[in-house]
Amino acid sequence: MASCRPAVLVRLIAVLACFAATPAFPDVLPTGDGSRDFDFHIGTWKTHLKRLVRPLTGSTIWVEMDGTTMVRPVWGGRANLVELDADGPGGHFRGLSLRLYNPETRTWSLNFASSSDGTLTTPAVGQFKNGRGEFFNKETFNGRLILVRFVISDVTPTSIRFEQAFSEDDGKTWETNWVATDTRVGEAPR
Repeated sequence: MASCRPAVLVRLIAVLACFAATPAFPDVLPTGDGSRDFDFHIGTWKTHLKRLVRPLTGSTIWVEMDGTTMVRPVWGGRANLVELDADGPGGHFRGLSLRLYNPETRTWSLNFASSSDGTLTTPAVGQFKNGRGEFFNKETFNGRLILVRFVISDVTPTSIRFEQAFSEDDGKTWETNWVATDTRVGEAPR
């Protein structure tokens, strides 16, 4: 395992460099320090998710899954690691997200990988404003460049909503393809 770490870091650096060359979100810096923005998510959660089976094809077939999400702080809260494990009619899903805070830009990058291919996606970058997090990236999907929006909303001490959408027309229209609701298990960590 230790021998895999340099390769993962090289991949992450390459992805971040690629993203830096093609920004997919407004060049507006948030006004406050957001380094603790994800503290609300630390802990264990029951997750109910639904995903669109074939995004950007006109399909309206969704599959639903239930599982568990565990979120651990890293670097004193300036990063966190999210592990999602879910099952349902659509099969088994395992995902990992590394969220990293950039103190210079006061933004977060959301770096995601699925166990099905073990590859990091292009990070989505953004921040929270008025209790709503919006994160954007550009990635290739089925051979074409698309814009991806990830929204975190309806944050309470016991529940959170996550939504992902794709756009083929640079953000004029969006197709939602992933919706998840987390419900806290037990007490929030102190």
